[in-house]
Amino acid sequence: MLDLKQIRENPQVIQELLDRRGVGQYDLTPILELNQQGRELETSRTKLQARSNEIGKLIGQKIKAGSLPDAPELQELRDEGNQVKATLGSLEPQERELRAELDALLLTLPNLPSDSTPVGKNELENMEVRRWGDEYITQREGILPHWQIGEKLGILNFERAVKVAQSRFVCLVGAGAALERALINFMLETQIRAGYLEIMPPILINTQSLTATGQLPKFAEESFKCDSDDLWLTPTAEVPLTNLYRDEILDASVLPIYQCAYTPCFRREAGAYGRDTRGLIRLHQFNKVELVKLVHPSTSEAELQGMVQNAAAILEALKLPYRVLQLCTGDLGFSSTKTYDLEVWLPSAGKYREISSCSNCGDFQARRGSIRFKEPGKKGTQFVHTLNGSGLAVGRTMSAILENYQQEDGTVRIPEVLQPYLGREVL
Repeated sequence: MLDLKQIRENPQVIQELLDRRGVGQYDLTPILELNQQGRELETSRTKLQARSNEIGKLIGQKIKAGSLPDAPELQELRDEGNQVKATLGSLEPQERELRAELDALLLTLPNLPSDSTPVGKNELENMEVRRWGDEYITQREGILPHWQIGEKLGILNFERAVKVAQSRFVCLVGAGAALERALINFMLETQIRAGYLEIMPPILINTQSLTATGQLPKFAEESFKCDSDDLWLTPTAEVPLTNLYRDEILDASVLPIYQCAYTPCFRREAGAYGRDTRGLIRLHQFNKVELVKLVHPSTSEAELQGMVQNAAAILEALKLPYRVLQLCTGDLGFSSTKTYDLEVWLPSAGKYREISSCSNCGDFQARRGSIRFKEPGKKGTQFVHTLNGSGLAVGRTMSAILENYQQEDGTVRIPEVLQPYLGREVL
């Protein structure tokens, strides 16, 4: 959530920053108007409360000075006092209604792009930062898409998954299931060595949690909701991990907090219509290892760079070629102020595809979820900065392995670092 005081005091600056995400998408006018109405009501209430207090004192003073309790002048003051209280009573619900309206509008505003985020209209204007692993790129003819080689090997079954669910689900069979588990274990162990604390959180989460991290209200239709409860299937472990500290004031000494978690993730809208309808790239249910940091505001930029390298370390250990992109303002996620995407090489398509997204959300999520910290010797509290990133999307990593390690005889070599987990060298 954006700071209302900042919007009120610098509306033109905030509007210009929001326009970098897309001119005309966001309008501060209704927020400024509601805020002004609320401030006027607050001023009226303050004046009336002061008058009510003054009337009480006057009545007491007059009685002390000898006026009879039922004197006409005292009755006039009492009548005025009753009228003031009645007016005050009518203002309170108006203020509550205005505040609710204002909060609802504030929740629809995305985070502001950082000064170092390149300005651009869409994903075509993202900036490539670097590449790694060019020597591992395979470009020979005849490489099958991962879903085809997976079905030939008998480790992926989409047809039976449709039978028990619907399209965009998959059954992992035999060595496919083992490879998925091996990747999850390898990813978790790598991130734990990097300093992350492993958490196994609930995968059913409440509305307040999704609102705090920015998935609600904007992305309600992309999420799966339990009809009988205030619970949703988690779209990413970013949500439960960040919300573990919701409505808390932390001691500055506990920062930074690094957490990682493996969870299944669920998303109803799996990408653009007609795109990636086959294979493991865009499923309604997929496994992911997520990284989350809660840090001091002064270190969040450095922490973002560190998180990108934590995600990249998995790809480098697996010897999978990748590139890093910095997203432009037009492609930035709702809660992010700055994002880097990691894209892995898929030889069947002859292109890089997203496998991780690492974002600095600044104080945006912390403000929505009231996650603060206090430093010794300083007055008041500050909002932490939150960061999140995939470390990595497991199914997409399997896709990259099935294609990059595919042999001409139709077998698939197992990356060396995974062989101890699987006890084999070839699929």
